[in-house]
Amino acid sequence: MAGTNAPHFADLSGLRLGSSPRACYGTPRWWELAVIVILSGMRVLITGVSGFVGSRLVPRLRRDGHELRGFARDAGRVGVELPLVVGDAVSGAGLAQALDGIDVAYFLIHSMEPLPSGGDGAAAFADRELTAADRFAAAANAAGVRRIVYLGGLVPREAPASLHLSSRLAVERTLLEAVPDSLALRASIVIGARSRSFRFLVRLIERMPVLALPNWRDFRTQPIDERDVIELLASAATAQLPPAAPRSLDVAGPDVVSYRELIERIRDSLMLDRPVLAIDPRAPASVTSRIAAAIAGEQHALVGPLMAGLASDLLPVGAQETASLLGVRLHSLDAAIEHALGEWEREEPLAAR
Repeated sequence: MAGTNAPHFADLSGLRLGSSPRACYGTPRWWELAVIVILSGMRVLITGVSGFVGSRLVPRLRRDGHELRGFARDAGRVGVELPLVVGDAVSGAGLAQALDGIDVAYFLIHSMEPLPSGGDGAAAFADRELTAADRFAAAANAAGVRRIVYLGGLVPREAPASLHLSSRLAVERTLLEAVPDSLALRASIVIGARSRSFRFLVRLIERMPVLALPNWRDFRTQPIDERDVIELLASAATAQLPPAAPRSLDVAGPDVVSYRELIERIRDSLMLDRPVLAIDPRAPASVTSRIAAAIAGEQHALVGPLMAGLASDLLPVGAQETASLLGVRLHSLDAAIEHALGEWEREEPLAAR
């Protein structure tokens, strides 16, 4: 165990999860076994601490009494107070220092920034992600880290994964193989004021008088409230899963919606009159994604990979069981949208409201 203060565990494995503990009857399924709760704080590293999820996770983990350390490439972009190691997971710089004495490490590094011009940008994107994961995994293993917690993406069940999602899956496998007690949470669209995918949708709705939606409009997904993602990640640091439990867990909100329905719900929350027009453009997705990025004022480096993943249903397996296992009550989609828009408006004006 890394660190000098080994965490203490309370063994509650004879209890089921629920609103109140009760004795197990018969043979419980793995998700019905209670989480073993760590009672004392641990040393926790949060990579990507300048990002949306990482910055929100810091105060939540601090509330649990953990000793925190951050890892980022640019200290100037970190908006939360905590001890910080400046480094680069792709080159490996700073990883040994960041991981020294750490019990649990969050890997929240996603290579969505624009890539250098020239060459195969898609291949470079995947190579950067895997290189960062390889170096982080090796450094975590050498440092004796007990658990890596990774936030990745849902994997389609009935279609090939896009390059973006395939890259996430390769990163997940690398991390789980390096530190066997690690956990990966897989999510679809995160609904939050600083979530770039949510902000992209809001900007499209604000700026398009008619919502022209290509054929991906009818595919379904299960978005999740950012508050629930943070709670699930915080719980994942200390959760002791039964041996039969998978190490990759899908997480999602309670509402299954098509992308059209998701856009309509955001539109309705904005109180806008924007008719939806179903179109089937002959232009390839690479062209339509560039148009969408231009309308929303977003980088195509972000929008392109996201829209490439809309070619099929993107639905979780066992997400409700995961929420129960980790002790998180989920918010509805409408509550998530209202909360995100309300927070956004408190920080900057929404053009549509």
